[in-house]
Amino acid sequence: MLFRDDPLSGTKPKRRHPRAPQVPHLIRSDEEALEIATRLAETFAEGASERDRERRLPWDEIEAYTASGLGGITVPAEFGGADVSFVTLAKVFEILCAADPALGQIPQNQFGVLALLRDVGSRDQKARIYGDILAGHRIGNAGPERGRKAVNHSTTTLRSTPDGLRLTGQRFYSTGSMFAHWIPTRAVDEAGWPVQVWVRHDAPGLDIVDDWASFGQRTTASGSVIFNDTPVDDELVFPVWSYKDRPGIAGPVSQLVQAAIDAGIAVAAVQDAIRFVKDHARPWMDSGLQSASEDPTIIQAIGELETDVHAAQALLYEAGTVLDEVARVPVTDAASARASIAVAEAKILTTEIALAATETLFDLAGSASTRAAHNLDRHWRNARVHTLHDPVRWKYHLLGNYHLNGVFPARHQWN
Repeated sequence: MLFRDDPLSGTKPKRRHPRAPQVPHLIRSDEEALEIATRLAETFAEGASERDRERRLPWDEIEAYTASGLGGITVPAEFGGADVSFVTLAKVFEILCAADPALGQIPQNQFGVLALLRDVGSRDQKARIYGDILAGHRIGNAGPERGRKAVNHSTTTLRSTPDGLRLTGQRFYSTGSMFAHWIPTRAVDEAGWPVQVWVRHDAPGLDIVDDWASFGQRTTASGSVIFNDTPVDDELVFPVWSYKDRPGIAGPVSQLVQAAIDAGIAVAAVQDAIRFVKDHARPWMDSGLQSASEDPTIIQAIGELETDVHAAQALLYEAGTVLDEVARVPVTDAASARASIAVAEAKILTTEIALAATETLFDLAGSASTRAAHNLDRHWRNARVHTLHDPVRWKYHLLGNYHLNGVFPARHQWN
């Protein structure tokens, strides 16, 4: 990575690369994946607040995550993976993100692009990439370009030269790329077709710039990736243009992960609200009570939050179940739409409870909860930033248009 300029020296430290891949543990079942995620989450939670406060990137924690084998849990069984259910995938992300949502978000793009690989990749491409994943490689993503145009607009170009394919362009919102061995991105080929291109982290002409400066999800390092005449392996160019007219589930899988991240943020906020009310909050003077945990208004509010969290989780797991059903048979247009609809419903509730829980925390815990030492505002900051990945108002539109007019959702990574 390239850090922002040092204001004193005017120099940039040497770019840091991820460690060479080490063969990770091979997870064999859904149960083992959940057990390992729970165990990892306990360690990730310990330094989450400090990492956020200091914007200390989780290099060691990402290595521990990779070594655990969680990065390969969706690799199909025929290629040597556990091929866990989508319900389990959602629960893994929820567990990790309840501990540290910024750290938990970093692997999100790996599962999104692996889902796309299932839909559009050739068998040889799948064998190569799945093999890399099970050998400990991490996948990032060089996301949309900056600017006011739609997120699917691209000026990043892939062109043929006498020396092979070359990629040129600048991307942003590149969560995971700083820690990744492979960096996929969208580009336009010489015929004007959108393609997905994979680039090695150490390829010539590739720069990763640590210019992520959001107030939330501060340690995802979701900054810029710059390609300057960067060489590309012609075997790692994927025809994403074909996805628009081909039934698939890559979009719903990507959105399922996003919803699970928000669910994890909500769970953490409710847990911290309960903990703070019990240990620190004072009863209101007019209540006549000795403990804030006896306040009937607080008791009711906690009950409402718990109910809303469980409702969001229920739709999240139901969406995972729908994806599991759709993935077991050849995917039709109707089945792909059903998956998108189920995930959209879950995304609405996980967004709403993440925002509500992180805001209500302060109402219930009182003014003491706003002290910098507690850093409880990180929950709201993380929820507010992450839930902006795609506007929930368009999820409502998607649902209404489907149920009222029978219109299937557009097929892309945000549906």
